[in-house]
Amino acid sequence: MRFISEQRFDDGVLEREFTLGEIPGILWTPGSAPVPLILLGHPGGLHKMYPRLVARARHCAAEGYAAATIELPGSGGRPRSAAAEEARADLRRALAAGEPVDDEIVDRLVLPLVERAVPEWRSALDALLSLPEIGGPVGYAGGVIAIGVRLAVVEPRISAALLFAGSFVPRTMFEEARQVTIPLQVLLQWDDEGNDRRLALDLFDAFGSREKTLHANLGGHTGVPQFEGDGGNRFFARHLK
Repeated sequence: MRFISEQRFDDGVLEREFTLGEIPGILWTPGSAPVPLILLGHPGGLHKMYPRLVARARHCAAEGYAAATIELPGSGGRPRSAAAEEARADLRRALAAGEPVDDEIVDRLVLPLVERAVPEWRSALDALLSLPEIGGPVGYAGGVIAIGVRLAVVEPRISAALLFAGSFVPRTMFEEARQVTIPLQVLLQWDDEGNDRRLALDLFDAFGSREKTLHANLGGHTGVPQFEGDGGNRFFARHLK
């Protein structure tokens, strides 16, 4: 991990951009240390997602958590995958036409992303937990939900997860969902125009966690109520502090 820039906000939060090999990322830390860490998942494109990510990170830092994120494979300035771009175009055509999204399209788009992204998240976690200002434990918050599912199964250092049900999940991953045992809180936008509500509810039902909570709110994909940020911090306070 190599830090390449830093800035400090007026609330005392330190933001540092870093690279991990070819992977760009950002780390936000509060003034106190060492602190628990929350990994911020997102759908890709750090520059585009930055305003939302920094708002989430500073909200976490206000409660005494560090927050970090990395760029997804094939997003931002990272090399594109022709197969992924073709699958994404097929998905957009189906959604624009109001047609059901074929499972084969979801598999082509999501499964290779999960296979590449999860090892990168785990490598980032190795590097982050080696820093003196990060003390653990670790939570995961955000999407892509399929990445969150895989991480919850294979990464024992993640103690709790707040998952955003705003992206498609291959049906072959439902068996993995049954293996998830950590505490979960799932956010679902009831009128999300780009998400399969029924699939999201089935996925929630499949999770094997004894503690799992579904927060469903009216509105589209970007209409998550602001109070859910406070709800997320209360969730992590129960499991990371």
